[in-house]
Amino acid sequence: MTGQDAIVHIGGYTAESDGRAEGIVAARRDPATGALTPLGTVAVTPSPSFLVRHPALPVLYAVNELAEGQVSAFRVGPGGDLDPLGVRPTGGAEPCHLAVAADGRHLFVANYGGGSVAVFPLDADGVPGERSDLVRHEGHGADPERQEQAHCHMVSPDPGAGPLLAVDLGTDSVYRYDLDAASGRLVPRAPRLRTPAGTGPRHLARHPDGRRCWLVGELDGTVTAYDLTPDGLHQRVRVDASGRVGHVQPSEVAVGPDGRFLYVGNRGVGTVAVFALAGAAPELVAEVDTGGEWPRHFVLTGGHLYVADERAGMIRIFRVDPGTGVPEPTGEPVPVASPTCVCP
Repeated sequence: MTGQDAIVHIGGYTAESDGRAEGIVAARRDPATGALTPLGTVAVTPSPSFLVRHPALPVLYAVNELAEGQVSAFRVGPGGDLDPLGVRPTGGAEPCHLAVAADGRHLFVANYGGGSVAVFPLDADGVPGERSDLVRHEGHGADPERQEQAHCHMVSPDPGAGPLLAVDLGTDSVYRYDLDAASGRLVPRAPRLRTPAGTGPRHLARHPDGRRCWLVGELDGTVTAYDLTPDGLHQRVRVDASGRVGHVQPSEVAVGPDGRFLYVGNRGVGTVAVFALAGAAPELVAEVDTGGEWPRHFVLTGGHLYVADERAGMIRIFRVDPGTGVPEPTGEPVPVASPTCVCP
């Protein structure tokens, strides 16, 4: 494993979003123990709340979650240093998620406040060009405070040739788009998935087999299983995201690398729930306390789980038992100001 492979970058909220971060933090990861050693802020940039790496190039992208949203690109140097490559306006307010197409040629951004999806072509060096498309969602949901308009919360490109999925909390929908690679524009593919009213879909996780996915409802505290087919998403079963009593507001969701377990972060009760995926419905097999109440994001890498607790100001590290899939805390929490994303 190279030094660059052992670096993680951590996004967070800066003063522009009432946070305490200064920008993007780098940390060195010990592949054996999972321990993180913070290396300090390596890019001063406003509210880089979500980060993603290019699939083939040493380039890191960050949304700048501002009233006039931006996306920033950085070349990743030895030791995790970041050199700016450019900043582009996203065309919408409060971008909160972004993803790179599997072939590395386009970048997609979810504008939460703007309720829209932005597309940027990437050149041979991974540098974003002028925005090639901006698709605005219309409508609202059942919750008058959280769903008064469209709020796109996630963009999920297909690892193969399938459509881009855009998860919209405000309209209780998952939209599907095909990308016209020549023009960089999105072509809607009907039908869009409409979740039960008041679900508030936030993030989804795809299974490695490409035939299934799981969607978490931020507003109703659920996990819903879907079959992914060429003609759309088909609901199979719906379960609670947590077995705990209290406020449950799901955040991140991910499938383990071997496809046997599903992990869901639950804000409010401060847990990561573990579901076995062997049966027809996800089965809750464990629910682990994270040590804080607001696990905003987590990532699974190298047999370890890294949980960013935004309000507690820390990254909590867990070793994942390869047999049971259950995370076990290891080491002490790593202090990081207002962390919102961990990117290996």
